[in-house]
Amino acid sequence: MPILDESTLEFLSHSPDQTRRVGARLGSLLKKGDVLCLNGDLGAGKTTLVQGITQGWGSPDPVTSPTFVLINNYRRPDGQQLSHLDAYRLADALEAEALDIDYLLESGPLIVEWPKRILSALPKDHLWIDLSYTGEQQRMLMIKPVGNFYKNIIIQLRKQIFTGLL
Repeated sequence: MPILDESTLEFLSHSPDQTRRVGARLGSLLKKGDVLCLNGDLGAGKTTLVQGITQGWGSPDPVTSPTFVLINNYRRPDGQQLSHLDAYRLADALEAEALDIDYLLESGPLIVEWPKRILSALPKDHLWIDLSYTGEQQRMLMIKPVGNFYKNIIIQLRKQIFTGLL
């Protein structure tokens, strides 16, 4: 698991459970207004990662892919919500803006699948996660902050992953 630079984290997950555990560690660090961009082909593990993120963030809700409904919202007992947007079926950033992304960010963290389709509608600072299929059970996660704001999340996540030994 080499570290490419101080602000990029590369992690090879050996199973869906391990991907969920990485997601749970990441979810525990999220705050209102945080944006995660998940980039990866079908079957790359995006929904599996989101299952862990929502669990670590504190939502007991079951996670499903929002491909056909565009947005799934997951709630915590304190009333905050985490929004999970699938931009695959959106034509462009204008359609995304019509979904009131600002409201979603005021309500809690936002996770975006297929973010390249709507990048201009998203905040310039975000956490970019590339997921790739490397084997039947294995997935490569490349986690990189875009902007200075998310560098601290990478530092905290690295500590949690490598001292907690997933």
